[in-house]
Amino acid sequence: MRLDGRRESNNVDDRRRMTGGQKAGLGLGGIVIIALITFMSGGNLGDVVQNVGSQMMNQSENVTEQSDREFTEEEQELAKFSSQILAGTEDVWTKVFKDMGRTYKAPKMVLYTGSVQTGCGTGNAQVGPFYCSADQSLYIDLSFFTTMKKQLGADGDFAYAYVIAHEVGHHVEYLLGTLDQAHSAMSRTNQTEANKISVRLELLADFYAGVWAHHDNQMFGSLEDGDIEEAIRCAQVIGDNYLQEKARGYSQPETFTHGTSKQRMKWLKLGLDTGDMSKGNTFEKSDSEL
Repeated sequence: MRLDGRRESNNVDDRRRMTGGQKAGLGLGGIVIIALITFMSGGNLGDVVQNVGSQMMNQSENVTEQSDREFTEEEQELAKFSSQILAGTEDVWTKVFKDMGRTYKAPKMVLYTGSVQTGCGTGNAQVGPFYCSADQSLYIDLSFFTTMKKQLGADGDFAYAYVIAHEVGHHVEYLLGTLDQAHSAMSRTNQTEANKISVRLELLADFYAGVWAHHDNQMFGSLEDGDIEEAIRCAQVIGDNYLQEKARGYSQPETFTHGTSKQRMKWLKLGLDTGDMSKGNTFEKSDSEL
């Protein structure tokens, strides 16, 4: 991506030197890490949700301390990159919302190491990047990008940008009322149907990530050769079927919560190609049409 000269966001809360806390938060986009661990232990995605939920409910004493660790050049570059991407989402979504007759309220992005206190409990790096609607913030332990590269083979700046933009996509869902409506519906149904609703939320966030990239490129000429392929590859390797097959040799569609590789690539690319908010109708599609 071309980011030279691009501004950094003022909505970044850098807590990487703060340590402490034992509970875990639910990672919407970063569930892949705990998923791999659970699959390797013989579980499925239903177990993933249960495991994460159990960690969130684990009430333990939390002590926050300030460390004096120094960050590597790579870590600082990733922090700057993430801040620039967040700024890009602010610029794009402010315009898109204005075009819809709405006002965009930007989320906070919290950078942390290990664990972090959030409005949704205590987040843990094991579950990767996640969005918390209670405090309208997305949380990222930058080591997740290294994990993406080493464990999933998903590398490249636009792949990393896609991860951030996906979490911002959940914030867009929150602002438009979609997130609360979906969570309410999920609480009133069985696990299989709740999983289907979750898939629609995740695919919509993928679509919104694509919409952001489309407009960011129009506004700043940010995309370079190979960038789109990086993001599509990332969407492929975090598909539910890919993760299950990688871990167990087979997949169980009824347990999918994020969508298949094909679905995630499809909706990301649709947003990229069109930039049209009216096309992101995942909740109006049948299962076969997703």
